[in-house]
Amino acid sequence: MAEAFNDKILPAEKAERYATVAQEIASVLAGEPNLTARMASVSSMLAASFEHFFWTGFYVVDPDKREELVVGPYQGTLGCLRIAFGRGVCGTAARERKTQIVEDVDAFEGHIACDSRSKSEIVVPVVDADGRLIAVFDVDAEVTGAFDGVDAQWLERILQDTFAG
Repeated sequence: MAEAFNDKILPAEKAERYATVAQEIASVLAGEPNLTARMASVSSMLAASFEHFFWTGFYVVDPDKREELVVGPYQGTLGCLRIAFGRGVCGTAARERKTQIVEDVDAFEGHIACDSRSKSEIVVPVVDADGRLIAVFDVDAEVTGAFDGVDAQWLERILQDTFAG
């Protein structure tokens, strides 16, 4: 099994990277109203900021099937096209509206293996200014233990500022 990523990067260094990219995202997206453009930019900029981010992107709530997510803008290999609420890590985050940090995807009951190289995952619910769930933001890594509370705190902040701020 791959060794945990967090043994290689200090929390302060990780937080500093997030702070930098958060400022860059805010600057790039200032005045941009288009949701797809905002999601594509966030995915791209975060993927470029962290080497261990293997898959980085959004699953958007399907407006025609309110209890289903459909793949949105992302960086990485082919993702699952649709995920029902309550299914897998993304569906769990959507149903519970709570960030999910999974150190080892093989230990997560019901994990959906869109790509077998994924070993750990973090999924953050994305809400709009009215508090409606519009998507989840999913990041996968090829090593176990790649995500922690620092990731959760910063991703939640970036997504809040970008989509509900």
